[in-house]
Amino acid sequence: MRSEMTPGGLFIGGVWREPNTTFEVLDPATGRAVARVADATARDALQALDAASDAQPSWAATAPRARAEILRRAFDLMTERAEPLARLATSELGRPLAESRAEVAYAADFLRWFSEQAVRVGGEYRTAPSGDYRIVTSRGPVGPCYLITPWNFPLAMVTRKVAPALAAGCTMVLKPAEATPLTALALAELLAEAGLPDGVLNVVPTMAPAEVTEALLGDGRLRKLSFTGSTEVGRRLLAQSAAGILRTSMELGGNAPFLVFDDADIDDAVQGAVVAKMRNSGQSCVAANRFIVHEAVAEEFTGALHERLAAVEVGRDVGPLIDRDALERVDGLVIDAKQRGAVVRLGGAPQPGPGWFYPPTLLIGVPDDAAIARQEIFGPVAAIATYPDESSMVTAANATPAGLVAYLFSRDLGRALRVGEALEAGMVGINRGLVSNAAAPFGGVKQSGLGREGGIEGIDEYLEVKYLAVQ
Repeated sequence: MRSEMTPGGLFIGGVWREPNTTFEVLDPATGRAVARVADATARDALQALDAASDAQPSWAATAPRARAEILRRAFDLMTERAEPLARLATSELGRPLAESRAEVAYAADFLRWFSEQAVRVGGEYRTAPSGDYRIVTSRGPVGPCYLITPWNFPLAMVTRKVAPALAAGCTMVLKPAEATPLTALALAELLAEAGLPDGVLNVVPTMAPAEVTEALLGDGRLRKLSFTGSTEVGRRLLAQSAAGILRTSMELGGNAPFLVFDDADIDDAVQGAVVAKMRNSGQSCVAANRFIVHEAVAEEFTGALHERLAAVEVGRDVGPLIDRDALERVDGLVIDAKQRGAVVRLGGAPQPGPGWFYPPTLLIGVPDDAAIARQEIFGPVAAIATYPDESSMVTAANATPAGLVAYLFSRDLGRALRVGEALEAGMVGINRGLVSNAAAPFGGVKQSGLGREGGIEGIDEYLEVKYLAVQ
């Protein structure tokens, strides 16, 4: 890993290439530049695909154990270098160092988990129902992949895609988010040190993502697209992928309901709410978005949550939003909610600069027609609405086209299971505010995406099934 913490070139074919142009990476906590990195063109991206395509046959033929050992060495290296990686992530995200340390540990877990899955890719041998021949199935790599990752978890969202692709035997072109490319570039260097062959992973940061993506999706050698980001962009990418009939994985936007029933342990619910709402300043697709609280415990829950959020120190406990546009968008949602009758119990206005900080904010009496009840907030704002019974709470929770994650708190196991099954979400946290785990399948339903990342399911997104009819 480069000691200057600014690995700024294009990583193509195992070589750091100096770009023709660069762009600045800003620290959201100060608004100041922390590095300059390569600004890839469509031509650069196609050269990266050249390298990935050339490397595909040999990487697919590499023994699963050998692929696993490279991933395990990468896990060990990332664990050894956790502190400089965390500091690098904080430099481009501006968030508290403790949160970046937690992300590095989470990111490393994907390398370890998929090192273990690489040797478990199997097939089947069975007799055809007619009895006159045998059905043999095997699974092999889908081929060169294009991976597009978001800015909010710039290391973990990369390893969550790169690790299963490597384990499956796929090569790839990675486009990290332009706001946070530094950790992705550092990962490329770390994987090379772990023994990854040249051309298997290629990294092309760019300020022209539309042009780069169009060039890659239009090339017949590409066989897979994996994207994490907004539902709006995901729709466009699905349309672009149709021409090439590409395999796609989409982890898209959320609008997570957080249900607190009248029999909930309020202390546990508040603790879960803080975790689900405040991690990464609320800038997470699995952040609690709508607090749906039974009216019998609304006052107690709101008071306890107010007390916890009031103790959060901006800058020390919670970081900035990613840029000025994000700050203005969150503030606009709060203003709209106030105009529609919501009451601000805490916060409610941007914090003076430098940086793009929005304080922890608590809104009560949020009406269903407020924009903040329908849109993903992506900020440290807890919006509370109350309901009289279980049925109305579940109905409100499902009244969204998104379906990534939901949270519910209840002491009644029967209710927890009943409601958990009724909620239209790919993941449900029951009496806990954190669901992310490398060993669990991450993904949503409805307009929150396609496919799963992590768990034993995650490697399947990078494998094709072949059937042999054996006489």
